[in-house]
Amino acid sequence: MKRQGASSERKRARIPSGKAGAANGFLMEVCVDSVESAVNAERGGAGRIELCSGLLEGGTTPSMGVLQVVKQYVQIPVFVMIRPRGGDFLYSDREVEVMKADIRLAKLYGADGLVFGALTEDGHIDKELCMSLVALCRPLPVTFHRGGGITERNLQRILEGSGATEFHCSARSARDSGMKFRNSSVAMGASLSSSEYSLKVTDVTQVRTLNAIAKNILV
Repeated sequence: MKRQGASSERKRARIPSGKAGAANGFLMEVCVDSVESAVNAERGGAGRIELCSGLLEGGTTPSMGVLQVVKQYVQIPVFVMIRPRGGDFLYSDREVEVMKADIRLAKLYGADGLVFGALTEDGHIDKELCMSLVALCRPLPVTFHRGGGITERNLQRILEGSGATEFHCSARSARDSGMKFRNSSVAMGASLSSSEYSLKVTDVTQVRTLNAIAKNILV
């Protein structure tokens, strides 16, 4: 069985959260959902990774296996998304139990920070729930989810207008699957989903381009 190769060289050193990107005067965080994308993000110059699953749903909690392997292959900090499902941010008591369990596991498997958000039924931040989750995350830093993403088209305007020194993007492009056998009669997932033979991965060139734009404005 032919599989895509993986380098046997694994990086072990860690860059403390908040230090990555400091030399540039800004921090670019890239949202990824695979080991390949995590490696590409670092190669492109990202200072931090937001690790998710289900990016088509806006990002959900990744498996601990993905977290464990990503940590073996990248040096930059890895923040883990804590979101038990797609859809809205109004969570049931049982979903909150899942979130708390995932926070404990993410800390155990080496997360450098956590990412989550919760709203009340009328659309306000659920402060009580968020604060209880923040307490459980300590001593790790927390990012509140969710803000807008960054593209080449809006990065300059946002940085010049806001004075922000950290920004978030996915910087993905499509990569063709390595599958030779393809069954066009059966599709994985809903009919509106992307083809299983077109894989979205972080694009090193896009990350480098966004990095260059930010350097030109902020440095």
